[in-house]
Amino acid sequence: MSADTLRIAVWYARARWLTRFRSRARLERYQRRQLRRHLRFLRRASPLFGSLQPRALYELPEQDKATMMAGFNDLVTVPVDRDEAMALAIAAERSRAFDASVHGCSIGLSTGTSGHRGLFLASRSERAQWAGTVLARTLPRLRGQRIALFLRAGSQLYDTVASRTVRFEFFDTFLQVDDHLARLAELDPTILVGPPSVLRGLADARILGRLRIAPQKVYSVAEVLTPLDEQHLRAGFGVALIHQIYQCTEGFLGCTCEHGTLHLNEDVVHVERDHLDERRFVPVVTDFRRRSQPIVRYRMGDVLVLREAPCPCGSAMTALERIEGREDDVLQFARPDGRPVPVYADLVSRAMAYAEHVRQYRVVQTGASSLRVGLDPLTPEVAADVSAELRGLLRAQGVDDVTIDVVSYEPDPTRKLRRVERMNP
Repeated sequence: MSADTLRIAVWYARARWLTRFRSRARLERYQRRQLRRHLRFLRRASPLFGSLQPRALYELPEQDKATMMAGFNDLVTVPVDRDEAMALAIAAERSRAFDASVHGCSIGLSTGTSGHRGLFLASRSERAQWAGTVLARTLPRLRGQRIALFLRAGSQLYDTVASRTVRFEFFDTFLQVDDHLARLAELDPTILVGPPSVLRGLADARILGRLRIAPQKVYSVAEVLTPLDEQHLRAGFGVALIHQIYQCTEGFLGCTCEHGTLHLNEDVVHVERDHLDERRFVPVVTDFRRRSQPIVRYRMGDVLVLREAPCPCGSAMTALERIEGREDDVLQFARPDGRPVPVYADLVSRAMAYAEHVRQYRVVQTGASSLRVGLDPLTPEVAADVSAELRGLLRAQGVDDVTIDVVSYEPDPTRKLRRVERMNP
């Protein structure tokens, strides 16, 4: 057994059996110990935290991608220069060979849904921790798994998972779905992972008989899983549940349990909640295992919705109803008296699900009182139905005077799909 395999096995065992918290109090005690240990390390190893000398987490300022990139060289605990690493990451993106590394750390480029370019590092040890935790949380069993991963970019993180017991293949979403069908059928994956927009194309190919696979599990990643997409994917792949992985360059933040509930991985990350209302919040994340590139009080910019009832799985980790979208994509309107009215993406997605015969859509706020709606199929009947549902939603929020421009749905494979987006300042 290689050293990497042994490390993965250790972290697999920890995630699978040793850190399964049934008590919230015990979980929070564990988090406090991990945070104290992590802060001691950061004071020694990171120039930024060495200058701040934090004694408690709340003493530190929040980060986001812009502040992280601006202070990258002082933040990291390895001798990696931001500009050198960025050049390597961009070269890897252009060549589509995702094996860039420096000082023992793999390097990746992130644009995410925010559109801002960022870097992420992962040491060999961190890759093993990630792999062990992901395997423990997502695989029903270790042996005999064939995993097809559809993502914009590959990474040495994903290569770390491959072994004699787990076959792991990366499919580049820069290519068309049809370009992957033969290799995907040959792999015949037991687990299929990809963004909903890509999974829909694969589901359509399966429905039409052009793709013969029968995955045991289907995982949605990288994009918001809307009710319309979820319904289509369940039918297309013949599965009862579409699972989700809340994974980004900032860490492995959450995944669904066997009951289909999305839980935050709070044995790996500490999550502060910046509440927008009683149930909606924006997570501010601290990863107490990430050392090469510390993720400390990092504002994710996602809107998460708490589950109202406890999950029957019994986990003490926070249960979510859903990931709703980006906080800067909450639609913003005004009532006649000038009072602002936020309209959350989930409300828009549910209104679109009520309209009949909609296969694909995208709703974009283009002005203070204007929406552009891309539809597939674009027929007079579907356009009228969608417009009526959206106007009904807005009237229920006290908003009447909104222009709705209905156009043909045009997918953009070069960027993550955002079903609901706000473009106006």
